[in-house]
Amino acid sequence: MRHLIDFGDITRQEWDELYQQSSAIIDDPDAFVDACHGKVSANLFFEPSTRTNFSFQTAMLRLGGSVFGFADPNSSSMAKGESLKDTIKMVSAYADVIVMRTPWEGAARAASLYSNVPVINAGDGGHMHPTQTMADLTTITRLRGSVDGLSIGLCGDLKYGRTVHSLIKAMEMFSGLKFYLISPRELALPEYMRAFMKEHNMWNVEVTSLEAVIPQLDVLYMTRVQRERFVDPLEYERNKGIYILNRRKLDQARKDLLIMHPLPRVDEIDVDVDDDDRAVYFDQARYGMFARMALLLDLAHQPRENPPPVEIGTEPVCHNPNCITQTEHYLPPLVKKIGDTECCAFCDTPLE
Repeated sequence: MRHLIDFGDITRQEWDELYQQSSAIIDDPDAFVDACHGKVSANLFFEPSTRTNFSFQTAMLRLGGSVFGFADPNSSSMAKGESLKDTIKMVSAYADVIVMRTPWEGAARAASLYSNVPVINAGDGGHMHPTQTMADLTTITRLRGSVDGLSIGLCGDLKYGRTVHSLIKAMEMFSGLKFYLISPRELALPEYMRAFMKEHNMWNVEVTSLEAVIPQLDVLYMTRVQRERFVDPLEYERNKGIYILNRRKLDQARKDLLIMHPLPRVDEIDVDVDDDDRAVYFDQARYGMFARMALLLDLAHQPRENPPPVEIGTEPVCHNPNCITQTEHYLPPLVKKIGDTECCAFCDTPLE
């Protein structure tokens, strides 16, 4: 593995090896205190983050490495008009690994074309968030022993929820899963993810009621309705607070249910759920730090490589207004197929 852009880039064997490393770190963190001594991580956060940013910083520091970067894009030269390409070329001259969060879908993929060191996607707009998926899979495997054969409810914002998209991509590696996609119709799973599930024969059903399916679930993955992803504020107002998990609703749930959330939460899980033994979202955040330690331990030791030459683009083929190709016009016009549909290779949006 050279970069982590999309969880679909990881094979089952690579994931199993990463999980075993994560598990070893959880069991004996002191054994890894110098594992990345002398290594440097560049954390480029172009949009707000608490858990992911702090988790990556802490992960590298616990491994004995160092961290530099920014959490405000106005403090970078991109605020002066510098291209993403030039920023990445410059930063990769200083660091051993780049951790990147942006509001632009496909930006991490674009960065990987120009970087001399591994790039980790820490969230690109409403597209993907593969390291959150590492936290999710580590939590499920650690607490349930296996991911195979589970019934999983994904609830809330499935349209813009990059954590949901990444989790579905990862779950393709496992067998016997059932997905209950719980959302209002306005926030249903985007078409490229439906095409992915169909292509890989992933059992799923779309419902609008949480109460109707909660008795059948082994894992309930709650998500917030993300104000920052909405273009229309009225659409946000119609959908906020539509699903709220409380103790009463849990009366119908299984005793060994795992209640998960990528955080931050707003109002979708009542605080009266926090003391329920089935609520594992704060454990999930801690497991995420260990999973990121395992990832950094692997990627920070990759050798520096000059990326191959890349075709220079002239205008984007993608019409997604949030795609990185809309602002970085030099990017090559890359296309890939999801099922039978041609899609932008950066943001996965179907091409018209």
